[in-house]
Amino acid sequence: MSKPTPEVYEEGRGMDAHNQVMRSIRAEKDRTYDPHEPTRVWLDEDNTPNGVRQSLTIILNTGGCRWARAGGCTMCGYVAESVEGGSVSHEALMDQIEVCLEHERAEADEKSPLIKIYTSGSFLDEREVGARSRQAIAETFGDRERIVVESLPDFVEAERVGDFTEQGLATDVAVGLETATDRVRRDCVNKYFEFADFIEASEAAEAAGAGIKAYLLLKPPFLTESEAVEDMKRSIRRCAEYAHTVSMNPTNVQRYTMVDELYFRGGYRPPWLWSVAEILDSTADADAIVVSDPVGHGSDRGPHNCGECDDRVQRAIKDFDLRQDPSVFEQVSCECKATWEAVMEREAGYNMPLAR
Repeated sequence: MSKPTPEVYEEGRGMDAHNQVMRSIRAEKDRTYDPHEPTRVWLDEDNTPNGVRQSLTIILNTGGCRWARAGGCTMCGYVAESVEGGSVSHEALMDQIEVCLEHERAEADEKSPLIKIYTSGSFLDEREVGARSRQAIAETFGDRERIVVESLPDFVEAERVGDFTEQGLATDVAVGLETATDRVRRDCVNKYFEFADFIEASEAAEAAGAGIKAYLLLKPPFLTESEAVEDMKRSIRRCAEYAHTVSMNPTNVQRYTMVDELYFRGGYRPPWLWSVAEILDSTADADAIVVSDPVGHGSDRGPHNCGECDDRVQRAIKDFDLRQDPSVFEQVSCECKATWEAVMEREAGYNMPLAR
């Protein structure tokens, strides 16, 4: 596993500088959270290698991402929703799982074939979710068709993944890669690993009989709109060599993050929904399922266009996710697309968005 060089830890430089800033931003958090309640749970539909399936998505409340405790990623505020103290007991985690099952029983006529489990960090990090809890969760969902668990590459080990594959579950490890470009991941996202580590994690997952789902980030800070779009197109095609599904997440402005600080000062605009459509259309022939679920679409702090067409473009994106048919984007139009095209052509400074 790659390690940052000593130079990046020099006082006031590189990742050290990023981390110092983000630790001070995160210290502003004043809310506390119940370790017996999940952060979120909801039902949806997802495209899988076996077709569209009803999904139960669970975000467990844990002690938080290990990397975020050091400072962490420039756009991620999820650690602010984690339990204080760095750990959650086995009993509390299983209480959270029961709350999620109760939600499913109340909202769905039948069990969801697809289970997706996330934390504010890495599900496979045993400091967040211990081996006993991981094994119990695998047994709880052993009668489902497929499960997705999220992790940084460091914690993708055959033994940990094997707890799920041994239940007969089709298992996917979702890796928050963000970009296939190492420099963008390091300097814009402040993530410490390299693309080679993602490849290594995909090999470890494959050895355990699991697949890989790559999560990418559209428009981290310090990129113009056009730079972000081009980086994402390249990244999707590189990831398709190792992952059966690539999920592109447009950046939304979360509290207690560096992106929030930039946004507040007028130095950041979330990506256009036209950019999401352009990327999906351009990479529809990639050798992977490529999807996107823009969080907070249409809001100032989420991916948006002009406000008039946001819902229409979002519906086209969701339709593409399920059908993988780029012709859906031919059905939506708006005058603001000309503004987006001008931004793509003329925006030259990442900290001076040409349109809000």
